[in-house]
Amino acid sequence: MSAKIIDGEAVASRIREQVKAAVEGMAQKHGICPGLATVLVGDNPASQQYVRMKQNRCKKVGIESFGHTLVAEASQEEVISLVRQLGEDTKVHGILVQLPLPGHMDEEAVLNTIPLHKDVDGFHPVNIGRLAMKNRKPLFIPCTPAGVIRLLEEAGAEFEGAEAVVLGRSNIVGMPVAMLLIHRNVTVTVCHSRTKDLPGVCRSADILVAAVGRPQMVKADWVKPGAFVIDVGSNRVEDSKAPKGYRWVGDVDFDEVKEVAGAITPSPGGVGPMTIAGLLQNTLRAAELAIDKLSIS
Repeated sequence: MSAKIIDGEAVASRIREQVKAAVEGMAQKHGICPGLATVLVGDNPASQQYVRMKQNRCKKVGIESFGHTLVAEASQEEVISLVRQLGEDTKVHGILVQLPLPGHMDEEAVLNTIPLHKDVDGFHPVNIGRLAMKNRKPLFIPCTPAGVIRLLEEAGAEFEGAEAVVLGRSNIVGMPVAMLLIHRNVTVTVCHSRTKDLPGVCRSADILVAAVGRPQMVKADWVKPGAFVIDVGSNRVEDSKAPKGYRWVGDVDFDEVKEVAGAITPSPGGVGPMTIAGLLQNTLRAAELAIDKLSIS
């Protein structure tokens, strides 16, 4: 029996409509439009595409977008100076520095410059630190990990006492997802390149999150029957039969695994749309925080 397909685009569409309605209400009540500033350093095609997608989605829900592009040779001081200017701009409620940055830059130093109340990506060290601690709440949760949890909720996953395996320990996805699951009383194993018997570890999971960046790495015999499988991967693979000569696949062998799993996200069409939807939500929240601050002062 095939798994239930978790439609990330459908969930993201509902979130976008909710954000759009809230943005319209904010404009009517307060005369304020949420604003998102993007900072792109260099000419990485994937990063350029991501930024364009984010700007287009902002436009569709009524969020104002401010795009800033610097050459790859820009100094770290130039990037930090720009971020500081945006931090002082009252029209800008959220700041997104597109990662990765060029190799000569210290990502943490740049991210640390973003004011906490404008950290809509959720990567500020203080936000991540709060996420890692019991009884602490970050102002913003990183968008992709938040999307993973929302899709599990939508699919009916039971968190309390469940066993989860997270494939990948990146700062952007793997580690934050693991922390969010722990907050929901899930027992979590984080796997990486040195994990012994990786397929065996994965087979123990009631919830399996794949975020390693390896095309179709997870096979059917890695998956516990009935497990919830969330595929965060997005990998370009050559395919002479495809119209463009290539296609996009996840970290999970979807056709195999859907015959074993209880529920599974496709890739594309699963986690990807949730990431941008989460960014819109966080930008709206940043504007709400700014309004609250104005009402208090």
